[in-house]
Amino acid sequence: MWVKAASGRKRFNVLGALNAVSHELISVSNDTYINAQSVCELLHKLVTLNLGLPITLVLDNVSYQRCALVQDLAAALHIELLFLPAYSPNLNLIERYWKFIKKKVLYAKHYANFDDFCAAINARLSQSMTTDKPTLDSLLTFNFQTLPFPQF
Repeated sequence: MWVKAASGRKRFNVLGALNAVSHELISVSNDTYINAQSVCELLHKLVTLNLGLPITLVLDNVSYQRCALVQDLAAALHIELLFLPAYSPNLNLIERYWKFIKKKVLYAKHYANFDDFCAAINARLSQSMTTDKPTLDSLLTFNFQTLPFPQF
């Protein structure tokens, strides 16, 4: 038995910010590369929501997120950037979200062409506030295990 797999080297990137309370996703996508400009575009999208609340964006330690361009824009837009320690994706709720999306869209699925692949991802992302909401509400909780710090 043969399983069809994707061919080619095309990529579809999604950079997103997840509202920790409502689980609403704000995203920027492209088929090139995620870079500092992509992060700046995401910051602008967040500001246009007019939430009326302070915004804290949790980020990992990727260099394009820590660069001066992003930090200066975040300061100008009054967005706090919170950088997680290295190798700690389990502390970021959006990593759970991405795992869920990959499971629903990519696992054991074959798409005939790149456009179908992108459409499937975008369709699932748009369903997150409707069809997937009950599942995501139980998945995206603040239940983090804390371990006591060892005494020496």
